[in-house]
Amino acid sequence: MEIHKVCCFIGHRKIKITDELKCSIRRIVEMLICEENVLSFVFGSKSVFNDLCYQIVTAIKKEYPVIKRVCITCKSEVCIMENERKNTEKIFSSVLKKEVHLQGFEEEWEFKNKYCAGKTSYIQRNRAMIDKSDFCIFYFDENYVPERNSKDFSQSGTALAYKYAKQKKKHIINMFEK
Repeated sequence: MEIHKVCCFIGHRKIKITDELKCSIRRIVEMLICEENVLSFVFGSKSVFNDLCYQIVTAIKKEYPVIKRVCITCKSEVCIMENERKNTEKIFSSVLKKEVHLQGFEEEWEFKNKYCAGKTSYIQRNRAMIDKSDFCIFYFDENYVPERNSKDFSQSGTALAYKYAKQKKKHIINMFEK
């Protein structure tokens, strides 16, 4: 029995979404499923790129129901399991008096320091995602300048994750370069 592989998505909080980018991501995800036996797709949070990839993998899941969407969250984030999503959406919609749509996942994986990591927990979370993955799909622009709430970091979280994935010799696909 062949062991399936894992792919994570990491990218900038803000990106320009184009039809070409959507098509490229879809083509690569389908290739990973069909040619590389990637069946688990791992998501973090808080980026337009992450949300876009989640939407694409969710659409592809209709054709390949065996794939799993996996979430790795920081301590302040919540993950909704797919089997709880519709009921939770109804509750939130009722309370907020508007239609609410939540992302559903088949699994949640936790990383070692989830509950003791401080404000840089997303860096540790990204590293855990990379460590568990065979393939890393990035949207990394080396000239990207994130909005800064503090001056503690000289690089974006995506830049730090990209550098870490290279050090770990992961298969990296950078959608910014595509």
